Amino acid sequence: MPLIDTTPALLILWAIIGYLLGSIPFGVVLTRIMGLGNLREIGSGNIGATNVLRTGNKKAAALTLLLDGAKGAVAVLLARAIASEDAAQLAGLTAMLGHCYPVWLGFKGGKGVATYIGVILALAWPVGLAVCGTWLAVAAATRISSYAALAAAAVSTVWFVLLGAGDMLVLGAVLTLMIFWRHRSNIARLREGTEPKIGQK
Repeated sequence: MPLIDTTPALLILWAIIGYLLGSIPFGVVLTRIMGLGNLREIGSGNIGATNVLRTGNKKAAALTLLLDGAKGAVAVLLARAIASEDAAQLAGLTAMLGHCYPVWLGFKGGKGVATYIGVILALAWPVGLAVCGTWLAVAAATRISSYAALAAAAVSTVWFVLLGAGDMLVLGAVLTLMIFWRHRSNIARLREGTEPKIGQK
């Protein structure tokens, strides 16, 4: 864990800022702007890029992926630039919470994968690149987004240790647990062999 050298009041402020940034539902906004319908009524109803891809619009899915990742990264980078490392890690955590449990959608949000990757890239880019590489390798081999996300999250702790980011290990472990918690239904389908593949409607 990083040294706690930010005042409690400022930490609370950055926690709120991180949550509000993370809670912006870009998938819902983009699908409505682009006339693709109500994302909550499409596919799994999830607000992330994988479900946006089920609309058949690859551009919308790519934009959702980038923006969901960017909001996590921006929360971290802003807090680090203006405050300090402890605020940056807290903002990253609450950005993830904001995506998964956005106040604007009745606290029913996404699985958090893109936001998770954005947070990790901003906190420690070598670890972020390793996590992205793991996701891409598993996704290419299985064509199952959730399986790739779970695998990437599971080995992220190893990457934190190997790539010298031990002070972020606790946060990384918490984010990994969040990924697994948000993918409970996916894990059940993976066990049953019924989990849809990438791009499958």
